[in-house]
Amino acid sequence: MPEPGSNDAHSHSATLKRLEQSSGRLAANAIARMDETLPWYRAMPPENRSWIGLVAQAGIAAFTEWFRHPETPQAISTDVFGTAPRELTRAITLRQTVEMVRTTIEVMETAIDEVAAPGDEAVLREALLVYAREIAFATAQVYAQAAEARGAWDARLESLVVNAVLSGEADEGAVSRAAALGWNAPEHVCVVLGTAPDGDSELTVEAIRRAARHAKLQVLTGVLGDRLVVIAGGSDSPLAVAKALIGPYAAGPVVAGPVVPDLLAATRSAQASAAGLKACSAWQDAPRPVLADDLLPERAIAGDPAAREQLVEEIYRPLEEAGSALLETLSVYLEQASSLEGAARMLFVHPNTVRYRLRRVTDVTGWSPSDVRSAFTLRIALILGRLADGDQQA
Repeated sequence: MPEPGSNDAHSHSATLKRLEQSSGRLAANAIARMDETLPWYRAMPPENRSWIGLVAQAGIAAFTEWFRHPETPQAISTDVFGTAPRELTRAITLRQTVEMVRTTIEVMETAIDEVAAPGDEAVLREALLVYAREIAFATAQVYAQAAEARGAWDARLESLVVNAVLSGEADEGAVSRAAALGWNAPEHVCVVLGTAPDGDSELTVEAIRRAARHAKLQVLTGVLGDRLVVIAGGSDSPLAVAKALIGPYAAGPVVAGPVVPDLLAATRSAQASAAGLKACSAWQDAPRPVLADDLLPERAIAGDPAAREQLVEEIYRPLEEAGSALLETLSVYLEQASSLEGAARMLFVHPNTVRYRLRRVTDVTGWSPSDVRSAFTLRIALILGRLADGDQQA
């Protein structure tokens, strides 16, 4: 008498043999079905279609092997997706992969009656259902791993770009890396610096990205030491940018550098905001956020050569070119504690003349001598301009 279960074993062996013989035809049918029903597959380059064909063949071969030894754990993701290059996960979306797997499983389901040995149809159908579940989990795992790897690689690229901008080493390589991250070369770029919050830096970066999406800004960002750095593009108002992104920053000053035309020039904005962040402690009532240009006098006193040059070139030189009367009137007005009458007496002119000349100072420089903060900036600019003139004469 035959041993119990010998008929089942015989049917299983026969089904396995038929499955092995039909694997090539099943793979070809799956590819034909994809070409017929999936428009994205037909539109793909031949190379990618070829890799998808190999994945379908590997999927059927992996099912055959799994059906041979159903009790043995199988690394389905390696067996099936290991045949295709890693780049395929970039060329084919997760949704498309699910459609590809579903199509292949459907082709195998329609062939159960002709592939299974008589009486073994239910066993083969049940095995295919279990395998479909496993291949679904494997698909999700492959794309999750690809997303993690891509995220880690993107984070490294972004860190390189941010470091290059902050250190003054931005070049075409940095621009190429930024482009790979989706940076679309916006016309207006500025750099915002502040203190990074404690905790997970990835959460901080993601919070910046959410704020940027809401404000319709492009950003490259990272936490460098205790500083949160944001390179923002898409707005010609650095103060508006800083206000839109200020939420994730820790308590303390947040400084926005000036707007520059592109990423290559962003180093200038980064250096200004870094110098402003360093000098911000000297202006205890500074607004938050604050423009780096509003911190020019503190930056100059702290030794920032760019701030000194900017004060001389944008305030002192234009006043010098406008005539000695403006420089003299401004100097006397500041020395007389911003008194119109006192300045008028010292200059032997009418107070209205002083008032007119001070309006001209505002027109020429953009800084109003009657404002306490602006007067401080003008005073520092005058000092630095005279020092520069003295150096030239020496």
